Amino acid sequence: MFERLFPRRKKSPEPLPQPDAQLALGALLVRVAMADHNYKASEVGQIDRILSATFGLKPLEAAKLRATCEALERHAPGTPEFAQILRDEVDYADRKSLADAMWSVALADGARDDDEEVQLMAIETALGLTDEDIAAARESALRKN
Repeated sequence: MFERLFPRRKKSPEPLPQPDAQLALGALLVRVAMADHNYKASEVGQIDRILSATFGLKPLEAAKLRATCEALERHAPGTPEFAQILRDEVDYADRKSLADAMWSVALADGARDDDEEVQLMAIETALGLTDEDIAAARESALRKN
């Protein structure tokens, strides 16, 4: 009865932060993991480990960053915009390392998926990686699994 008289107002969502290199990387990692429409705990854990190692974060800080990146990924611009942020702020050698990290997320669930591989190719291309470096990242990741 009280619910009809005093309906709860939905909290207005907090505005999303402006993407920087940290958020762009996290959002792209989430995008790769979600490409197969099956976001598994193993992929979440891998993303957290990558964010923690890359940015020197404690596990809880990495999980909070990932949660922000998940929201950003759902509501923010497409892959080219995120990749452009990384191209502007991250040197080429580190972008090559990002490709390796993204492959580790795609394969964290123990399965290869065409949708994830297509998403990875789009991201690697948008990051400005050469065809040779893209092939090397793929080959290295598949060899490890």
